[in-house]
Amino acid sequence: MKPRTPIQQEVARLSERLPKLTATQRAYAFRHCFKHYAIKRADGTNICTECGHSWKSEHDLADTVCGCTCPHCGMELEALRTRKSVFSENEYFSIVTTCKQYQVIRFFFVKSRYKAGQAAGYSIYEVVQRWISAKGTTVTVARLRGMSILYYDLWAEYSDMEVRKNNKLRAYDINPVCTYPRQRFIPELKRNGFNGEYHNILPYDLFTAILSDSRAETLLKAGQYPMLRHYIRSSFDIERYWASVKICIRNGYTIADGSMWRDTIDLLRHFGKDTNSPKYVCPTDLKAEHDRLMHKRNKEIERKKLEERIRQAKKHEKAYRKLKGIFFGIAFTDGTLQVRVLESVAEFAAEGTNCTIACFPTPISLKRTPLSYPPPLTASA
Repeated sequence: MKPRTPIQQEVARLSERLPKLTATQRAYAFRHCFKHYAIKRADGTNICTECGHSWKSEHDLADTVCGCTCPHCGMELEALRTRKSVFSENEYFSIVTTCKQYQVIRFFFVKSRYKAGQAAGYSIYEVVQRWISAKGTTVTVARLRGMSILYYDLWAEYSDMEVRKNNKLRAYDINPVCTYPRQRFIPELKRNGFNGEYHNILPYDLFTAILSDSRAETLLKAGQYPMLRHYIRSSFDIERYWASVKICIRNGYTIADGSMWRDTIDLLRHFGKDTNSPKYVCPTDLKAEHDRLMHKRNKEIERKKLEERIRQAKKHEKAYRKLKGIFFGIAFTDGTLQVRVLESVAEFAAEGTNCTIACFPTPISLKRTPLSYPPPLTASA
């Protein structure tokens, strides 16, 4: 796509100036993006997938449980018992850096190929760049992708890195298996509370949130990491909960589970409780309080369903009495089991409550034999 806005044009120019991967960065990606195995054969031979060296180990069980070290290249290896000889894997590697006033996240597609007895072969090339301004505005630079029903990241390796128009495309939301440890950040991120910890949030999502949303910035600075994570991932209207969040922050209460806490606030509102009171919004045991409210809500729902069934059943009571009235009064028992005819909607409701089943007269049930088989404990009822 041709860059159109001033920020897109600037990013397109700066993207061409980004440095290529150094030998150190490439080596780090190759070492940390993949597991390295000692292929164990039936005759006790170990084969290093990194350098292809083979040797016989005298500690087969220990190697299997704890792993081993290749005596030739020194690579830490994980034992793998298999008859396969060729392995190939693909992973993502990222670099977090800056360019002028922009925060940049660079993603690389890393390929590996192992063949028993040969040194491992690796390749790496850049596929996506996420550029973030100090105000949270974003631009994506990426390669073209091939069309596929099963995969959305079939990158065209030899296509150009260009500005792409769909910033929210799923293919660009990459969660790399490892990130280069030396990272650089723009001052605005540090100003807004970022200290180098991502709190199990993708860097792109975290950076754009705290640079463009004051509430996300507040949650980060207040240490409300689970709530921040839930807010970023769920994209709900936090304005409805913000007063309660501020109560938690003011009282030094850390929300342990953002989703559960939000559900608890919704339940408190439903039952007419004050969601501005620390008594309710800062429960000592969040899960126990949530479970209590859910149980109460479920009982309420069941009660309303029962009332609705009774209301619907009353519509059929006249027809029921007309069709089944000749059977009313019939009852017989063997001393343990009592069988009798239900004569009204109220009796259907009582029977359903005792047996925890739905048994109300309907147009279909009106054609059936109206006999009740209560359990022994309710036979006298």
